[in-house]
Amino acid sequence: MGMKTAISVPDPLFAEAERLVRRSGRSRSEVYSAAIREYVARHTPDDITQALDRVAEQLGDPTEENRFIVAAARHRFQSSEW
Repeated sequence: MGMKTAISVPDPLFAEAERLVRRSGRSRSEVYSAAIREYVARHTPDDITQALDRVAEQLGDPTEENRFIVAAARHRFQSSEW
């Protein structure tokens, strides 16, 4: 069990959420919790950046043969929407 709270959402958004609840077979609490979890994850990029920095430190400097892979990954990462 978690914390109970009351929130206000616009009627059209509430209707969309209710349709999602019915279609997914999940509870309203599950749907709202998943939405908040995703929102929080998208708005806390520092945690993700720190984790990626730790991985990069463990990998060390790229060697000549994998510089292309590193550059491609960096380009893909920078062009991603968070």
